[in-house]
Order: sequence, then C-alpha cells, then structure tokens
Amino acid sequence: MTKSKSNITIDDILTSAKTYIENEEQLAVVKKAYEFAKEKHQGQLRKSGEPYINHPMNVAMILTTIYADYETISAGFMHDVLEDCDCTPEEMEKEFGSTITKLVQGVTKLSKIHFSTENEYLIDYYKKIIVGMSEDVRVIIIKLADRLHNLRTLWAIPEDRQKVKAKEALEILAPIAHHLGIHKIKSEMEDLSLRYLKPEVFYDIVEKLNKTKLERDKYVYEMQQEVSDLLNEHHIPHEIKGRAKCIYSIYNKLDKGKKFSEIYDLLALRIIVKTEQECYLALGIIHSKFRPLPRRFKDYIASPKPNMYQSLHTTVFGIGGDLFEIQIRTYEMDEIAENGIAAHWSYKENKGSNTNANLTSTTEQKLQFFKSIIDLSHEGLNSEDFVNSVKDEVLNNNIYVFTPKGDVIELPKGATPLDFAYKIHTKVGETTVGAIVNNNIVPLNYELKDNDIVKINTNKNSTPSKEWINMVKSTTTKNKIRAFFTKNDREIYIERGKYALEKELRKRKLVFSEFFTEANIKKICDTIKVDDLEEIYLSVGNGKTTVTAVINVIDKIQEVPAPKVVKVPNKNIDADIIVNGIDKIKVNLANCCHPVFGDEIVGYITKGNGITVHRINCHNLSVMEDRTLEVMWNTNNNLNKRYLTSLLITTTNTENHLADIIQIISLSNISIDGVKTLSQTNSIVYEVDCYVSGIEQLNKIMLSIERLQYIQKVERIFQ
Repeated sequence: MTKSKSNITIDDILTSAKTYIENEEQLAVVKKAYEFAKEKHQGQLRKSGEPYINHPMNVAMILTTIYADYETISAGFMHDVLEDCDCTPEEMEKEFGSTITKLVQGVTKLSKIHFSTENEYLIDYYKKIIVGMSEDVRVIIIKLADRLHNLRTLWAIPEDRQKVKAKEALEILAPIAHHLGIHKIKSEMEDLSLRYLKPEVFYDIVEKLNKTKLERDKYVYEMQQEVSDLLNEHHIPHEIKGRAKCIYSIYNKLDKGKKFSEIYDLLALRIIVKTEQECYLALGIIHSKFRPLPRRFKDYIASPKPNMYQSLHTTVFGIGGDLFEIQIRTYEMDEIAENGIAAHWSYKENKGSNTNANLTSTTEQKLQFFKSIIDLSHEGLNSEDFVNSVKDEVLNNNIYVFTPKGDVIELPKGATPLDFAYKIHTKVGETTVGAIVNNNIVPLNYELKDNDIVKINTNKNSTPSKEWINMVKSTTTKNKIRAFFTKNDREIYIERGKYALEKELRKRKLVFSEFFTEANIKKICDTIKVDDLEEIYLSVGNGKTTVTAVINVIDKIQEVPAPKVVKVPNKNIDADIIVNGIDKIKVNLANCCHPVFGDEIVGYITKGNGITVHRINCHNLSVMEDRTLEVMWNTNNNLNKRYLTSLLITTTNTENHLADIIQIISLSNISIDGVKTLSQTNSIVYEVDCYVSGIEQLNKIMLSIERLQYIQKVERIFQ
C-alpha cells in the first residue's frame, strides 16, 4: 500500500502528468491551480498537523497515476477551496473557466453528504446519490482520490471515527471505483479499510503472506522464466510480471471457507502483449505446455465486463504441479484495467481518437451508463431525513416505487404501471392484465408517484395492446412494446403467407422445392419488388400481394383471369358489387369462399340465378373460367355492411379456451353467428361463423387470436 507523502512537490506532480499530457498550456493550468489552492489554504493545517495543501497535492498525484486529464487534476488541487476557503464560484470561474469550476462544485456538493452504513439499503442508496449528484464522471474520480488519501492518513483521527470512515470507503466508495474500473484505487481502498476495520485479520494475512513470500517468489520467478522462454520461442514480444496480492481479496476467499493454501491467485502472473491476436496466441502456447484447470478460463476480451475491463484469465498446473492464475492482455487493456475510465482521456490526447474504437468520447463518459449498474433493493427510504432533504434536488427526474416485497424500482416521472411491469421483466410487461397500487385497483395508464407500492397482475395467455405505446413514459418500454408487435406481426404474416403458397401449389400439383428455385425466387422478387423468399411470404401474408399473383409469375397455365379495374363514376349505387358493363342484375356472394369487402373477387354467371361473386383464389373457379366476368366492390356503399365468414381455430392443448376466444372477437365489434367445437387427441378445433366489415377487420381479429399462446393457427374456411 502506498503511504501518504508530505514531501511531494509540484514538480513531482508535473513530472508524473507529463508522462501522458504533452500540451504545455494544459500543464500551465495545472500549475496555476496548485498556486491558487496553495494561496487559498495558506495557514490551514490538517488533523495530522501538516500543512493543508499537502492533502490536495496528494490527491492530484493520485489522479496523475490513473492518467486523469488536466481539468480533473486542476479540480483535484482546488477540490476543498470553495468549501473551506474564502473563494466564490465566480472568482474560480473567472480564473479557470466553467468546466473546472463545475467539477469543484460537484465535489463540494458530494462532501456535504454525511453517509450512513447502518443497513444495506442505505449503502446502496448513497451510491445512487453519489451518481445522481455527479453530472460529470470526473467528479467521482476526484472524490475517490480524495477519500483514498484520507484513508492513508486515517491514523490521525480517533479509533471510532477510523472505523466509520473505513466502512464508508469499503461499502460505498470502493464498489463505485470497481464499477468505474479503477483497480488501483479500488484495491488500495479495500486493503486500507480492512486494516482499520479488522486489524487482527489484516495483519494475520500479511504475516502468512510474508512467511510464504520467499517460497512463492521462487515459484513465480521460475514459472515466469518458463513462460517467457516459451513465448520468445514463438516470437511473441511481451512483458511478464508477478501480480500484486490484494489482501482484501484474500480475506474474502478465506471468509467464504477457503484455506490459505487453496487460493489460486497467490501464485499469479500477468502477461502483456501488443495486440489482441497475440493474447489468444499466447494463451494457446501456454495451454500447449501447461495443463489448464477446467472451468477456470474466462474470456473478458470477447465479452468485456460492464466497467470495460478486458483480459484473458486462465489457471494452469505450473512448476511443481502448483496452480498459477495467469492474466493475458494488451498494453491498452492493462492501462484501462488499472486506471479505469480516467485512462481514456490520456489515450485520446496522446494516441488519437481512432486508436481504440472501444474508447468512448468525453461526452459519453458521463455517469448515465453507470446509473443502471447500481440498483436500489431494500426498504428504508422514508426513515432517513437526509434522503427526504436531497431527493428533490438530486433525483428530480425520477420517482421510486416499491414492489410488494419492498424492492425499490426507479422510474421516470410520469411512469405508469406498465413502465413498472416492463422494468421488472419484459415477460411481466407483455402479460400484464391489471395493476394494484397501494391496495387499490388502478387503470394501466395511472401515473405513479414516489413511494407507491405496485403489484402487477399477469395472465400467461395475455399479450400487449398497441395502445400501450401511448400509455407508457419510458422510451425503453415503448421500444419493447414496438419490438413485440414488429416481431409477432412479421412472424405471423410470414407463416400465413408460406402456408397459403404451399396450399395453392398443392392444388396446382406443383412441388414446392421445384417451384421456388433460386432463379424463380429472383424472378418473383423482381416482379413484386421484394428482396428474398421470406419477403415473398410476408407480402402474401399481409395481403399486399395475392397467392395467384406470385405463382402466376412462373406458372401461368392455370391462371385465373384477374378482374380489370373498372372506373366507375363517383355516384351512390345501392349494390355492394359493381358488375362491369351491367347496371342492374341479381348478385350473390358465394357460400363456398365467403368473400368479404376488400377481397379480390371475380363474378360467375349462373343459370337463372344472376351472378355469384367468388374470391379470386376460390378453388371452384377452376371449372368456371369460361363463364366468369369482371366485378368490383362498391366503395361508396360498404360502411355499414357486414359479411359472413368462417374461421377455423386450432389450439395446442385440450383445455377449453372458447370463452377467451369469444371475448376477443366480441371486443373487436364483430358479431358471432355460430360456434362448433371439435375435440381431437391433442387439441380442440373451433369453427366460428362471424360477421365482419371487411378484410381489414378480419385480418386484425385473426392476428389477435393467433397471438394467444395456446393457439396453433387460425384460417378462413373454404367449403
């Protein structure tokens, strides 16, 4: 662990900063911030008795070790000036600009929080407060450096206060450092905290490490030589070193029941290479000689941790059969693993913005990505005066509501029970049928308020409504609802289109695989202007293209003459069907195919009974072609008309779902004429006769029924 130094000079800090900051103007700002802080803190002393300026100088030095940018270092020098000295934000902004001043103001605001670690909920809540109050991630980085130096000088305060400060650091600040990926600060903070919280345990581990140090160093050195020689043989440039042992990490493993001799990372190596490809090459070479321990390999390069950590981890049987934990990473991965998000500024300044596509821009290094990591999960909100006093200031864009078990859910202001349901889980949202808030039934568009207790009622057979999109507040929830309909509608249409095409091809005695050859698919796609076979199915399924139109692109032998569009004067004609060239004639809708308004139709001249209108793909037309004529729907006279059609609904099980199906149909303003039920071995089939206004309403109700989980398929019946 690094000790606090009282003899650090501004030259030491500038020398450290110059290793990654080349801009002389930026370095001049850093020096100016030091001089400003030194003047403002003149005459002030720390509790240790040393000049106060030593503290901000140590904070600045810590920041340079994690490659913080010049604005962060400058704010680190001045982080206590606004709170402890005779200085206004206006004076600071005049000297250093708005960005550095806002960083200092952010740290000042955080320093006014008096943390409590009395229960787990408050610990998590204060993490959230820190994140919520920090508009810029660099505010937290400065706060972490500030607290780390305070831990290094914790000996200067009374023992009871030592434990309080150590517990705050261990349970609130160290996890934040971990989530930001700043390993250097996180590990030292944990070790120092353990030293003051459990000194007996801490020094017992230190003693055990010291006793085995010579033996461990010998094994590590020998293994290091073996691995290095192996990589050199394969011409892989590398740097290899033994890893530092984190005492708190060892304590955690011992606390979980492991023996000291069973902790793998006591013998550990870190290998650093130039490229990502060399990481995998080095891993393969090492595994070729040293047998890996099963289930101990982790690939954090392909799947980085949420804090952007990347590395390959493996445990192998090394020299003398001892287990060695090995990490393999590139130099850039090593910088980010040790220094976290703060290292990104140095990479942008010195290596160009395109060096690593994974490095985010400054604007993206705000704390928004981090807010989702720390979730509140326990009760206690109302019992703390502090929470009540800062809630409006810090969390003014969010509300916090409870599950019946007391878990806290964060939602945007204006959120509804549907936002709550989707936040719990997408499946909960999709199957929501009702909500109870504070023991009262509320509509799904009810606006939730802070501290509401929300219970969601679900039905596994229920699905979302498109109206929900206008009832929710969260953009994420809106996108989830849209995604459901986009996916479901598309899949249903594709399946329906494929089924219709297969059925028509069988009728024409054509083989599906022979019909849909690569050449035929291309010809059909070019004709109906789609991209591929799936799009052909989709176009048929959603009604944009007819089955006949698709098949007739290739097979015109059995083509049924399509009715030509007849221009009819815009006048009110009483008939539903307009017959080309004939004013008054008896017209009937065929009982075999039950055409409804919007279907493509053709007329058949009967003997003594006028004209019967069929759907253009009616199978009976194959024997009627010589007596057909063109007809069309009268668009001026169909508003209140209803057309009889029959649906065949097949379920996936033998349970009786008729009541649900009837309810869905009735709610769609469709009249039911009759229902027949046919029980089969593994399912029930319902034949439903109903009256619809046209093809649009019919397609909608078929889709609604098909979305039920227990429905296998829905189809129109042809007699």
